[in-house]
Amino acid sequence: MKILITTDLYTVKTNGVVTSLKNLREELLSKGHEVRVLTFSEGLKSHKDNEEDVYYIKSVPIGFIYPNVRMPISYRNSLVRELIEWKPDIIHSQCEFFSYQFAKRIAKLTGAPLIHTYHTMYEDYVGYVVPYERFGKYVVRKFSRMRLKKADRVIAPTTKVEKTLRSYGLKNEINVVPSGVSLKQHDYKMTPEERAEKRRALGVPEDHHVVLNLGRLGTEKNLDELVEYFASVLKLHNKLTFLIVGDGPAKKNLEELVTNLGVRDHVIFTGMVPPTEVQMYYQLADVFVSASTSETQGLTYIEAAANGLPLLCRKDECLCDIIVDGENGYQYTTVEEFQKELNNIIADSDWRESAAKRSKEIAETFDKSHFGDTMETIYEAAKAEE
Repeated sequence: MKILITTDLYTVKTNGVVTSLKNLREELLSKGHEVRVLTFSEGLKSHKDNEEDVYYIKSVPIGFIYPNVRMPISYRNSLVRELIEWKPDIIHSQCEFFSYQFAKRIAKLTGAPLIHTYHTMYEDYVGYVVPYERFGKYVVRKFSRMRLKKADRVIAPTTKVEKTLRSYGLKNEINVVPSGVSLKQHDYKMTPEERAEKRRALGVPEDHHVVLNLGRLGTEKNLDELVEYFASVLKLHNKLTFLIVGDGPAKKNLEELVTNLGVRDHVIFTGMVPPTEVQMYYQLADVFVSASTSETQGLTYIEAAANGLPLLCRKDECLCDIIVDGENGYQYTTVEEFQKELNNIIADSDWRESAAKRSKEIAETFDKSHFGDTMETIYEAAKAEE
């Protein structure tokens, strides 16, 4: 099949949408399909990467709305005409905004089925652009419903997203397909000596257990709750270090919160780390924690599990297939539950060893090869319906 993937973002290295679509592209190519990508350039000139079959449409930055977002200057372009003449069998859109317009136009002119993956829970992000939350959420619901009604099929990474879209009034056929993760990178295992040296280099005391959060530091991730809950646990068990890996707009406020709570000696901010090294940071930790309820799937949860970490996360529907309560982690709803389960995890090394094995088993079910197989089946079904 000829498959066109459209996306607003493609070159950003630390973005779940980009990771998902690149894994999909790699799997489709391995199956012998022709895959081309339409995205936006980082400047005022359109160009094509012939080796990768990526079409970059000239654009301007609008980062004041959201980091790295760009807007095309024109929707008419010789590269777009080339894609129309290529006549794709399937168009798979990954973003609802600017590139979606290209996807719709090419689908209309070629007759190719339009499939769209809804990656982001925008209701959790309206605060970035709309000062009135209730109005912002109304706009998100209406926009999502109106935008996607022309799609032949919609892909939801989890049942949580499917339920959300149904609550918006979306009538399209929806397939629930977890985004695939490339687990090969996480096969690498540090030696005990490498782990000890890396922890020393970061300033982690030898007798401390490490609690880890890895990802974008945005207000929607609810990291202030994690810092406050961590501080409360320190009153009961002070041989702990909270390792916060990543960067984002909430970092400054989090650093101030850490200082105000008097736990600066127990919290380490690493800043952004290379995507090729994240497995090492997971392996420095004893438990992965998250308080976010804004995830559609949460690829970092799967990565943490692939590296053998138990997980302690705020209860959320997207976790139902990742955390098996009591086997590889726990979901909490109150500070008391967080304190209790974190203390239990730290105190029981035998359980942590068992949880590590269970986490790895669960992570295997999200391998990108399964993702590619499922999407190929959906493409074939959509094509047969035309």
